[in-house]
Amino acid sequence: MTQFNLLPDIKLEYLRAERNRRIVISIAVLVTGVSILLAGTTFSITALQKHQIDGLNTDIRKQGSILSGQTNLKDIMTVQNQIDTLTTLHQQEPNVANLATYLNQTIPVTASLDTLTIDFSADSITMQGSADSLATVNQLVDSLKFATYKINGVKGSKNAFSDVVLTGFGVNQSATQGASFSISLNFDPALFNNTENVTLTVPSKDTTRSQLELPNILFNQPPTTNKSG
Repeated sequence: MTQFNLLPDIKLEYLRAERNRRIVISIAVLVTGVSILLAGTTFSITALQKHQIDGLNTDIRKQGSILSGQTNLKDIMTVQNQIDTLTTLHQQEPNVANLATYLNQTIPVTASLDTLTIDFSADSITMQGSADSLATVNQLVDSLKFATYKINGVKGSKNAFSDVVLTGFGVNQSATQGASFSISLNFDPALFNNTENVTLTVPSKDTTRSQLELPNILFNQPPTTNKSG
């Protein structure tokens, strides 16, 4: 069967143009719809954010009014601020409890103290006491001079005491108290740091209370401690 195309070329061009126009219109309508949808979404988000901001501002004004009406607000805030600083103040205080441990590690069993004065503002200690002999006094001085300390978690060790001076000594007639002594020294403030775990190490001499584990009396009488700083 034979078919003949009876449409002139101009008619074909017209039909092709109509088809392209419909495609263009469809794309334009689709793009317009998407644009309107995006614009609507953006408007909704902006309106929602504005509503949330207005709500927050309202809450802020409401809470501000409540605080403004609170009596003694200034005193309350001052007390709260002081409570918040208690932890910091406690950390800055020297750990005086370490002193007993250090004395047990350095004072020989055959020596005892009459008085001890510690000044945390000057990082200094002065002590007076008695021992069975001058050899024991010299041993005490050496223990203080060569004692070191280490902070847990920190590499290396440092000298615990400096400027250890035997400021006075004497020989007594009493058989139980053969010699008296006075010693002054400076200590590293880290020894009493309230936030660190400090370990003191003294020269290996099996004569101190901590090494012999003997409950000998360390003080002949209650010590005098001046806690400064």
